[in-house]
Amino acid sequence: MAIEANVMHSDDPSGSVSGVIERLKARFADRCATSQALREQHGHTTTWLENQPPDAVVFAETTQEVAETVKICAEANVPIIPFGTGTSLEGHVNAPEGGISIDLSRMNNVLEVNSDDLDCRVEAGVTRRQMNSYIRDTGLFFPIDPGADASLGGMAATRASGTNAVRYGTMKDAVLGLTVVTADGNIIRTGGRARKSSAGYDLTRLFVGSEGTLGIITELTVRLHGQPEAISGGVCPFPDVQSACQAVIMTIQMGLPVARIELLDSMQVRACNLYSKMDLAETPTLFLEFHGSEAGVKEQSETFSAIADEFGGGPFNWATVAEDRTKLWSARHDAYWAGRGLRPDAQVVATDVCVPISRLAECVTQTADDIEAEGLLAPIVGHVGDGNFHVQVLVDPNNPDEMKTCEAFIERLAIRALDMEGTCTGEHGVGQGKQKYMKREHGDALELMQSIKEALDPHNLMNPGKILPQS
Repeated sequence: MAIEANVMHSDDPSGSVSGVIERLKARFADRCATSQALREQHGHTTTWLENQPPDAVVFAETTQEVAETVKICAEANVPIIPFGTGTSLEGHVNAPEGGISIDLSRMNNVLEVNSDDLDCRVEAGVTRRQMNSYIRDTGLFFPIDPGADASLGGMAATRASGTNAVRYGTMKDAVLGLTVVTADGNIIRTGGRARKSSAGYDLTRLFVGSEGTLGIITELTVRLHGQPEAISGGVCPFPDVQSACQAVIMTIQMGLPVARIELLDSMQVRACNLYSKMDLAETPTLFLEFHGSEAGVKEQSETFSAIADEFGGGPFNWATVAEDRTKLWSARHDAYWAGRGLRPDAQVVATDVCVPISRLAECVTQTADDIEAEGLLAPIVGHVGDGNFHVQVLVDPNNPDEMKTCEAFIERLAIRALDMEGTCTGEHGVGQGKQKYMKREHGDALELMQSIKEALDPHNLMNPGKILPQS
C-alpha cells in the first residue's frame, strides 16, 4: 500500500493555490511572501536533491497563526510544508506538490524554564545555541547537538541526535511534551512535564521523527541536564579505521561513560587541518570528551588511553582547558564545510547509516574499501559511540557518470547497514532521499505507518512526498 497524492497542484485550473495565497496575504500582509528567491530558499536544503520551491512562504509568529494557515490550506486541499532553519539533508522541506511553506523561525521564544525540575518549554523556532545561551546561568544545558544550529522543532521532527547522543540520547529521549497543529488546523498538546506516564498512547513520540508529515510542532517541553563539574576532551590517532572502531567498541562494551566519541578518517582529518587550521596527524582519529567530576574524568581518560594502546592507537592527548576543547569541537562541527573544501567546485552528497555497535568496525571498513574501489572522494565522520557514521561524497552534479557512481555507492551503503541489522539513516531522516529503503527496513510495519498517516492526514496535505513511498 502506498500513499496517494491528493492535493491541488500549483497549476490546477481551479486556482485553489492562488486563492489561498490571496487569503494568506490578506491575513498576514508582507509575512506571506511569494518572491522567487525566497521560495527557492525554502525549497532548498543542504542536499543534492532537486530544489522544489513552495508557492508561497508564511512567516508565522504564534501557534494560533500556524493553525489559521493550516485551516486555510486544508479548506482548499493545498499542501503545507513546515520550515525551521533549512539544515536538513534529505529534502525534508522541498515542496514536490507545491503548496505553502510555514516558516517557524520567528517563533523563537523561551517560554518557561523550570530549573528545579530540569526542563523548559520553548517555541519551535528556538535554536540549540540560543537555548543554551539562554539557560547558561542556571547551571543547566541542553545536550542534543547535531552540529548545525538547528531549531528545536526541526530537531524533534527529524529525531535528531549528534555528538552527545552516546551519553544523553537523542531527541526522542529529550522531548517530554509537544504542542502540535494537526492537518485540520486543530491544536493539540501531548505529554507533559512528568518524567513518566502510563496514561494512554505515547503521542509525543509519534510526532517526534514524523518529519512534519503528521502535524506541525510549534512548542516543545524538553529535558535539561546539569553542567558537569569537569570536562576532559582530546584526540587519539590510530593506524587504521579498523583499529579505531575496535577501540570504540571496547570503550562502549566496558561501560566507560564517554560523552562524545567521534571518528574522522584520514581524509576528513586532512580536510579539518586545512579548513580549521589544525595540525593533526592525517590518520584515522577519534575525538573524545568525558563529563563528570575532576577525579572521574581523569580516570576515564586514563582508562581510554589503555584501551587505545591495546589497539595500536595513541598517544591520547587530552586536556581540560575550555579553549582547547572549543577549538577541537568547532573543527568537528565544521566537518561538512571542511570536506567541501577538498573539492570546492563539487557538490556534497551527504548520507548516514547506523549499525549495532558490534558491527561498526566491519561496516566502516567495508565502506572505506568501497570508496577506494570506486575512486570516490568521500570523507567519513561519525558519532561512532552509538554505531552511527556519515559519508560526504564530493561529486560533479553535471557529470552523469560521477552521479551514477555516487548513487550506486549510497545504495550499497544503505543495504550494507540494513543487512547488518542497522538502519538506512541514524539521524538525517528519510525525507525524499531514503524512501526506497523503507520497505526493506520496516517490512509489513510500513503499512501500519501508512495507515497512521491516512488516519491523521487523510488528504495527504502535511509535507507530502516525504518518508512514505508515493504511488
